[in-house]
Amino acid sequence: MSSLPFLPAGVDFAWPWVALLAPLPLSLRSLLPAAAQGRDSALRVPAGTGLSALDGAEQSVRTRLSLRVIIALLAWCALIVAAMRPQLLADAQSSPVTGRNLMLAVDLSGSMEAKDFKLAGRSVDRLTATKAVAGDFIARRTGDRLGLILFGERAYLQTPLTFDRQTLKTLLFEAAIGLAGEKTAIGDAIALAVKRIRDMGENSQEQVLILLTDGANTAGAIEPLKAAELAATVGLKIYTIGIGAERMSVGFVQRLVNPSADLDEQTLSAIAEQTGGRYFRARDTAALADIYRDLDRLEPAADDEVGYRPRDDVFFWPAAVAAGLFAVLALGRSFGRAVS
Repeated sequence: MSSLPFLPAGVDFAWPWVALLAPLPLSLRSLLPAAAQGRDSALRVPAGTGLSALDGAEQSVRTRLSLRVIIALLAWCALIVAAMRPQLLADAQSSPVTGRNLMLAVDLSGSMEAKDFKLAGRSVDRLTATKAVAGDFIARRTGDRLGLILFGERAYLQTPLTFDRQTLKTLLFEAAIGLAGEKTAIGDAIALAVKRIRDMGENSQEQVLILLTDGANTAGAIEPLKAAELAATVGLKIYTIGIGAERMSVGFVQRLVNPSADLDEQTLSAIAEQTGGRYFRARDTAALADIYRDLDRLEPAADDEVGYRPRDDVFFWPAAVAAGLFAVLALGRSFGRAVS
């Protein structure tokens, strides 16, 4: 396809190079012998000789020849335009570009209520910090289909894979600690993501799971490493995030404790390694935000939309004009012969 700058908006030609054939008739005429080019001037009658009838006949012949040449040139030009394949362009439209299938798995177990993170200068629980940072991450994931898995003692699909980032973000913000139980079923969350991929039957796209938790697997029907093994078989890459501070002051005497003592970093690292992903450690809100920015670099987002303009071929209109003009020439020649 080629767009010519001098064309009016909404018009284009698929094969504009055909226009190079337009001078062909003039080139052929210049190659004809001189006698053939001058044949129409063989009859010349000096003015005032008294042969006015012959003089009028000569003028009539010249007029008919000039008219035929003009019609022939117009027909040729119409034929060239038709061969260039003119197209009418409709209004610009857009469609989403499929990047990857990216699912978020967020821990809602009871330990996520620990207030060891800060947001805008105030202490907040781990889930609140996760919502704020993951919400910005979701907004940046243009072109990807996103899904949301929430898990605690049970794992369930909150949002199937969708391009609707705003709805997914809203549903994440509505999630509450303890909604899926107090324990942590990491293996079941991974297995649910694997099941969704198998149900979709799509192997051409990249499949990614970002799993965030603050503990160890304490519930569920499947062990995390077994679930990771299943994930690897369907090409699901898992990035794991261990969330939680390592030091926190509690009580009246401000005793220091480790609120992340139950975090199973070894298993989370093994899950990521087994599936080709990576393990991250988020000890505060800034570190969590950095992790999601790292994920943006590791799994760059695709373009949100690709613009296109539907095209309708209209070459048959100039082709019809050319055919009509050639028909006029043929009829004119036949009529002339009949008269003569």
